[in-house]
Amino acid sequence: MAARSLSIDGFLIRAGWIDAERVLLAGDASFRRYERIKINDKTAVLMDAPPPEEDARPFIKITEHLIELGYSVPHIFAQDIDSGFLLLEDLGDETFTNSLAVGVDEKQLYQSATDVLIDLHGRELSEVLPDDLENYDDEKLFAEAVLFVDWYMTGIFGKTFSDHVRSDFLNIWYNLLSEISFDHETLVLRDFHADNLMWLPNREGIRKCGLLDYQDAVRGLPAYDLMSLLEDARRDLKPGMAGDLLDYYYTSLPKFDRSQFNKVYAVLSAQRHCKVIGIFSRLAIRDRKYNYLAHIPRCWSLLERVCCFPELKILDDWLNAHIPPQKRTSHSLQ
Repeated sequence: MAARSLSIDGFLIRAGWIDAERVLLAGDASFRRYERIKINDKTAVLMDAPPPEEDARPFIKITEHLIELGYSVPHIFAQDIDSGFLLLEDLGDETFTNSLAVGVDEKQLYQSATDVLIDLHGRELSEVLPDDLENYDDEKLFAEAVLFVDWYMTGIFGKTFSDHVRSDFLNIWYNLLSEISFDHETLVLRDFHADNLMWLPNREGIRKCGLLDYQDAVRGLPAYDLMSLLEDARRDLKPGMAGDLLDYYYTSLPKFDRSQFNKVYAVLSAQRHCKVIGIFSRLAIRDRKYNYLAHIPRCWSLLERVCCFPELKILDDWLNAHIPPQKRTSHSLQ
């Protein structure tokens, strides 16, 4: 760690930030860390993405592309790809989460984020998609859903459930994912939720909503990012807010088939909630990041709610058969 800190000092000196003050901002669910760098009244943000666990190149690629599209993302001031260091524009501390905590209107924030998606999803695929971007295909969605069994269920039950339980779960997801389709694809940012969105009220239009943590962007279905925003694993929206914003989205994009979109939205919601429960379990079991367990009850509530959709009855039946309500918890994962 000391050697890494010295390497950061060297990077900052080469970037022209000599004798800068460094203050730890945050880590996240990956190996990345962030520091605020300050000299007098000038600030920037250091992204420390240590190889081989992290690769800064996807972040750079998507950042440059989003800037070309006119969205608010942090400009890159300096980079050392081999060492995994980026010096970024400081967009401040007003994430949506922090802004909500100090009383900024929830509808204003979430409508600004929805406006970004409306703008993005209303453009042609050839415009919004950078070259050589990975497909968010059934195979990848399938592998993510399976994290639920491999980490959550194993953490709760140990090895006491049989192989056919796992294989039944795999078959359910194989069938669900093979049955959804939509006649429009787009750039999917993947982690489009309140902790990764910035409130920038002094900017105009869609630039009021700043974007963070988009390095895992893929080519996929437009329902995914909207669902990530409205089905947030970390916070509840006010009653009726999600429905109002869905109506707003559909009104703004009348070319989309709403019934088809709703089916895709429901299946991807269930997929993401299973994935997130699995990821949060893995972070606790493997990485000892127990703070993520606090969100599992909310994820379960979201999963149970979306399983009320008729197309998800097969998943709902499986969950009811193999995970009783008293096991829909995080207590056994610590």
